Amino acid sequence: MDYGYTEHSHRHISIVSQRAGEILETLNYPKRTIELVKIAGYLHDIGNCVNRVDHAHSGAILAYNILKDMGMPVEERTEIMMAIGNHDEQTGTAVSDISAALILADKSDVHRNRVSNTNLSTFDIHDRVNYAVTDAELKIDSKERKAILSLKIDTKICPVLDYFEIFMDRTMMSKYAAKYLKIWFELVINDTKLL
Repeated sequence: MDYGYTEHSHRHISIVSQRAGEILETLNYPKRTIELVKIAGYLHDIGNCVNRVDHAHSGAILAYNILKDMGMPVEERTEIMMAIGNHDEQTGTAVSDISAALILADKSDVHRNRVSNTNLSTFDIHDRVNYAVTDAELKIDSKERKAILSLKIDTKICPVLDYFEIFMDRTMMSKYAAKYLKIWFELVINDTKLL
């Protein structure tokens, strides 16, 4: 599926679900909280089936109703709904530990595998920036209380400055999400610490 500039299919939601769970597991959260963030990660982009615009809010409502029909307790489905509804940088912010971990996991998935367009000559800035990222790793250091997003960007494809042109809002959202979890957010691009 292609619902915008980058893929939001099984690959993306699987990575986000796994990373979100790893974040809370590394920070020693209870098993049920880890399970809930994994569910939120897996469902976070479901609103794209309605519309790419405002997909976080559509997705929150869809997920809430799906989980209700499955018999999930209201407190748990509300937690998931809040996380999904707040994961988009245009309208959301970290409002819970689950939402903060979801934001960090989602915004860290920048990589050439997400580029749906296969024609390099028609790349827009989103395609170019994502395609230029050859390696992306999110590491949680529980001892140092840090979330470190390390990217390798092929500067022959696009300059690092282009990354910030389209990802500054996501970077700041990640910084605030980490702060919500009482950890520090660091961005490292091509072995240079930028934040």
